[in-house]
Amino acid sequence: MDEALTGYAAAAASEHAWMVRRFIVPASRIADLAAAYAGSAPLPLSVILDAPNDALGWFEATRLRLATTQEALAADPRLRLAALEIPLPALRTLRDTYDGAIGQYAALASASGVRDVPAYLEPFRDARWRDALPATMTVLARHRLGAKVRCGGATADAVPSPEELAAFIRAAVAVGVPFKATAGLHHPVRRVDPATGFAMHGFLNIIAASLAAREDDPGMAIEAALGEEDPRAFRFDEEAVAWRDRRYDVAAIEAMRRAAFVGYGSCSVQEPVADLTAMGLLGEAPA
Repeated sequence: MDEALTGYAAAAASEHAWMVRRFIVPASRIADLAAAYAGSAPLPLSVILDAPNDALGWFEATRLRLATTQEALAADPRLRLAALEIPLPALRTLRDTYDGAIGQYAALASASGVRDVPAYLEPFRDARWRDALPATMTVLARHRLGAKVRCGGATADAVPSPEELAAFIRAAVAVGVPFKATAGLHHPVRRVDPATGFAMHGFLNIIAASLAAREDDPGMAIEAALGEEDPRAFRFDEEAVAWRDRRYDVAAIEAMRRAAFVGYGSCSVQEPVADLTAMGLLGEAPA
């Protein structure tokens, strides 16, 4: 916790502070955070209600995590709740959907006074995940909730394919569900990680794919954008962002950032900054 807080403080005080918003913390660690935080400035938090992945006990565990969070916030006015992240449990049977769990969370949020706090619910990714996305996004839209997608992990099977990630983006954009991403997005452009040997997604790829989805680009543009591995394919100027022959102006970018890809969580700020600088998109590229 001390290391994480030190890194966050350094990033928030740097010239790249505009990249940094919330300190992400699991609800199970919020007491540790309150004890470790030595600053006087308000600390905006995105709290993960990290209940166990148990469909039968999920709601009660989530309720207790939220109660623990609210108790810690009430005891320490420096801690500010800015967003909530809610992992959903695996579906138990082939007939189950996420309608019930999403509705339960919406009711809990209303009863707990956090209904206006942006919340991003993360469907459990398994063999049914992709097929369930359209119905899940429709329910999230009905309850005015956001979605969350996990883009990486410690094993190759934890990384969704470009086609799976494209299905998530399409389903979210189709019904106007804002979403955030997490895990494996330290680098701007899709690449093979030399340490693990498997491909990892890039955050510029997700930006381009989300713009393509909102602009109704035809064909396989979303999958192609997510699969792009050439940094030279991405170009930025004062008026637009371009990916290959597609160009999106500032108004399109702003609309996408409000209603689609709102941001991503990362344990590193230095790596994105270093890579963007090397690409010539941020500051001066090294000689």
